[in-house]
Amino acid sequence: MKQTRIIVNRYGGPDVLRVVQDECPEPDHGEVRVKVLAAGVGMPDVMAREGVHPETPRVPYTPGWDLVGVVDRLGDGVGSVEPGQKVVAMPIHGAYAECVCLPESELVPLPSDLDPAEAVSMVLNYVTAYQMLHRTAHVTSGQRALIHGASGGVGTALLQLGRLAGLEMYGTCSSSQGASAVSGLGATPIDYKQQDVIAEIRRLTAEGVDVVFDPIAGTHLWQSRQALRRGGKVVGYGTTTTLRNVGLDSGRTGRRHRLHGIPIFGLYIMCGWLLPGRKRIIPYSIQTLKRLKPEWFRQDLTSLLNLLQQRKVKPLVARRFPLTEARQAHELLEKGGVVGKIVLMPGSTSLESGAT
Repeated sequence: MKQTRIIVNRYGGPDVLRVVQDECPEPDHGEVRVKVLAAGVGMPDVMAREGVHPETPRVPYTPGWDLVGVVDRLGDGVGSVEPGQKVVAMPIHGAYAECVCLPESELVPLPSDLDPAEAVSMVLNYVTAYQMLHRTAHVTSGQRALIHGASGGVGTALLQLGRLAGLEMYGTCSSSQGASAVSGLGATPIDYKQQDVIAEIRRLTAEGVDVVFDPIAGTHLWQSRQALRRGGKVVGYGTTTTLRNVGLDSGRTGRRHRLHGIPIFGLYIMCGWLLPGRKRIIPYSIQTLKRLKPEWFRQDLTSLLNLLQQRKVKPLVARRFPLTEARQAHELLEKGGVVGKIVLMPGSTSLESGAT
């Protein structure tokens, strides 16, 4: 049986994403073949495509961190899932395909009545947000939080889950659409292009916030530290700027460079412990925590899917693209200002607006 998938043969811009057709893979012992219904598009996909993410595979590879699908075929020794069952998974790469084979242990059951595009948003974005809130920052009701990139996929997840946790929230954004989304999710928007974020936080809170969630990293982490009250925490994740500053924008193409920016991150973490004020900088990595505590990932994702089924959270789906338009999806994400999650829908043949 033939399938369509996306491959990256060399590191570079969106133009390196190629549509190919080949045979569907067959599951090995302990594996399950999954027919993909939805695959998330996020900055880790972009950074891996450029060769600058710590989890960048060697080329050639198929991108795609997270997926929702239907169990299509079982390999030998598989006993916990059945053909036709809906599942979710975070394979880190491989999801931009109509079919993918995964270890049985990687699959988490999905309630059959959930929208695949909304459900796939829960995997990378909402697990990241949930674990940063509750397993890294250990937030409590009444605390204040500053969320950078608040209108994006992880940002809107932080806002929804932060509201459930009883936080007072402030979110940076750069457009009227973003500001509307941030305020609609219960936070005070701050336009980082027009306002001094630190000065605005001081004006609004006097003493600062308890926690900052920062996906930008680099020197921005140290700036975020200025928004903290004494004893506060900056949770750094994504390291978008640190990693991409040596990416394609600087003319470096065609090779992996996965560890750039990690030493400076470590320096900021150490300085946060040594300097007065007890203002800490704490790293978060979903893939690292998943490897160290796989039971946490499964437990947290299951809890989040239950919240989605109960409609206590509602992911914002920015756009739904056919799988064959992965390049256009990456181009849209890189332009910035996307509110919510971009999703690829294998099997779809026409562009669909999916704002929700």
